[in-house]
Amino acid sequence: MNVDEHAEELASTLGVDKAEVKSDLENLLSYSVPIDEAKQSIRRKHGGDSGASAAPTSKDVADIDTDDGNVTVTVQVLTVGKRSIRYQGEEQTIREGEFADATGKISYTAWQDFGFEAGDSVTVGNANVREWDGKPELNLGQSTTVAVETNPVETAHETGGDTDLVDLRAGDRGRNVEVRVLESEERVISGRDGDTTIRSGVVADESARLPFTDWGARPELREGEAFRFEDVYVREFRGVPQVNLSEFTTVTPLSREVEVNENAPRMRIGEAVGSGGMFDVEVVGNLLEVRDGSGLIERCPDCGRVLQNGQCRTHGDVDGEDDMRVKAILDDGNGTVTAVLDRELTERLYGAPMDDAMEAAREAMDKEVVADEIRRRVVGREFRVRGNLSVDDYGANLEATEFEETEDDPADRAAAVLSEVSA
Repeated sequence: MNVDEHAEELASTLGVDKAEVKSDLENLLSYSVPIDEAKQSIRRKHGGDSGASAAPTSKDVADIDTDDGNVTVTVQVLTVGKRSIRYQGEEQTIREGEFADATGKISYTAWQDFGFEAGDSVTVGNANVREWDGKPELNLGQSTTVAVETNPVETAHETGGDTDLVDLRAGDRGRNVEVRVLESEERVISGRDGDTTIRSGVVADESARLPFTDWGARPELREGEAFRFEDVYVREFRGVPQVNLSEFTTVTPLSREVEVNENAPRMRIGEAVGSGGMFDVEVVGNLLEVRDGSGLIERCPDCGRVLQNGQCRTHGDVDGEDDMRVKAILDDGNGTVTAVLDRELTERLYGAPMDDAMEAAREAMDKEVVADEIRRRVVGREFRVRGNLSVDDYGANLEATEFEETEDDPADRAAAVLSEVSA
């Protein structure tokens, strides 16, 4: 059933204008309010009943499916986070985190404070199931009940939310991390409610580095200082996890040093790609191909996109700005990734500055001579690449910050591969 059909059903039941109902429904859905919660809210607005469904089914966490309606679960509370969202034009505080039982764990969003804390064992009745990022999630609304259990629910998952940065994933809520601030700056961004001042940068621990955004723009988050952040949530930013601090996040200075590994974690390409995206990771692979669109390029002066035949797909016909890049496919036998090199790394790989590359292209009357020269230098060799990995429907891209050839002998590598295949 689409939004129009839901609006028609509600308008007919409540005896109100369909256009008004549809507008309210679309507004709620735009803020990721579950459809059942949105419909109940509209019923309450117009004096109708809550429209609660039939008695929910009791289920183990592992058996909950996105096709389920309402369910009842007995679980242990792993984490509890707080965050503000704009709901029906007003700020509303929600609780979110994870539940678990012996069969698995599941994320939840509570639209009111039910009073439970991390470590509590509870029975949650009449929780609505919605799909979030392809997985089921529980939504606790006005018709949901929560009862404390006297017998603890057994689960293999740890409570409390203390996490190393390397283990954070987009969608995590109510997490606690201890980090050192490596980069920090205050800036102003524009949104639907006007300009907002935030603080952003990079934090690190022994396991990894991640970008962060503090929506409270706390001035104490200075470079070099160590802190414990309690109750952060994680969003995807340019394909990698980003630590987010809300007004409910507790920031405590640490008296101890937080050790930071200066080296990025080295991973097999397939393992890194399988993570769904990583900030600051290192891989090693054989360079199989320099893709089209490498060498000399032009970018849109407004948005930075690469031009195709002088055209930006957003801004149309523009006067492009000259640039250089390389898009190279690397393979380590475990997976493949496209390494994307910026102008500085491309100039180093080409062996000359961009002005020299442009002169070579003018003499040959063909820009492709630059890309061909790069291909001659790199294809078939093994490289170590460090950078930020993003994975989407179009593939895996590693925005390189370091790119260098390994010192391994190609003949030795070939012999090792043949030996492995023959074994």
